[in-house]
Amino acid sequence: MMLEERKDLMEAIRAKSFGTPDVLVLENVPVPRPGPGQVLIRVESVGVNFSDVKRRRNDPYPFPTALPYTPGGEVAGAVEALGDSVAGPPVGTPVFALVGNDGSTGYAQFAVANAAQVIPIPPGLRADVASGLVIAGSTAVLILEESARLQAGESVLVQGAAGGVGSYAVQIAKLLGAGTVIGAAGSPENREAVLALGADHAVDYTLADWPDRVLEFTGGRGADVVLEMAGGAMFGQSVSCLAPFGRAVVYGSSSGEPLRMNPETVQTLFYEPSPNQSLVAFNLGLWFGPHPEPAVGALQTLIGFVSSGQVEVPIGHVLPLSRAAEAHRMLEERRTTGKIVLKPWASA
Repeated sequence: MMLEERKDLMEAIRAKSFGTPDVLVLENVPVPRPGPGQVLIRVESVGVNFSDVKRRRNDPYPFPTALPYTPGGEVAGAVEALGDSVAGPPVGTPVFALVGNDGSTGYAQFAVANAAQVIPIPPGLRADVASGLVIAGSTAVLILEESARLQAGESVLVQGAAGGVGSYAVQIAKLLGAGTVIGAAGSPENREAVLALGADHAVDYTLADWPDRVLEFTGGRGADVVLEMAGGAMFGQSVSCLAPFGRAVVYGSSSGEPLRMNPETVQTLFYEPSPNQSLVAFNLGLWFGPHPEPAVGALQTLIGFVSSGQVEVPIGHVLPLSRAAEAHRMLEERRTTGKIVLKPWASA
């Protein structure tokens, strides 16, 4: 379809201020046009990520957010038009992509992406699944392979194990050779989902003594690798679960609270019985910077796992675009299992 044949307006979620989910409003806005080196995508599915929540709340974030803006970092759909100097993919090709911060981002019926960040969807892969690969899926692979340097036989603790990144991490840790994988989740249903994904054990992080269960499941040693995304007091509890020479990778703060740790826990990072432990901060956006080779490799690894059926992508909730605020509330309240996907062309 040529641009001239399409109406000039589209539906998109806009935020004119920072704050609660209620700042996300559905509006009619001009359809963006691809510039040189860009691709216009007719969006079928939008992956909702906690990074979207952080931007909406104006939490600390690596990139500035200018108001008003449209949230959403990853989409799947079909190529609608090509900008100057772009040879492909051809119009109509199913693709998934990272989209930029230029006000024409993912929570919309059309979105613009740089051509280098547009990837054809492998045959047999649904758009809903593809819309969660770049951010949530790549995050799990990069944390485990690059940040944590997971070794065969090591134990892994995954916070928020039923969520978007967590559901990938549980499965990928096993594929990378982890010996014991422990998933932390807050409800019986989510813990059942974590076990169904292949975790060896599931713990209830709402209980005060949940770190004791982690020690029990690891023979009193603790976890070699901890994926932490809760923040607040949960951060210190997660770090207390580390084994000697363990690595805790912090990639978020779903609670919205500052990271808190008991000073005595800090001392154990240096002295017996838990020496030589590491805290690593992770941010996906910087991996796609000037030297994106590890990120591209992680995405290729992930695509292989998903295409072969070795990794299942649980889609927990599929909502129309008009319910974006509800999607954010579910994430903030940790009521999700698997990915949340928004459908821009679905009726309310």
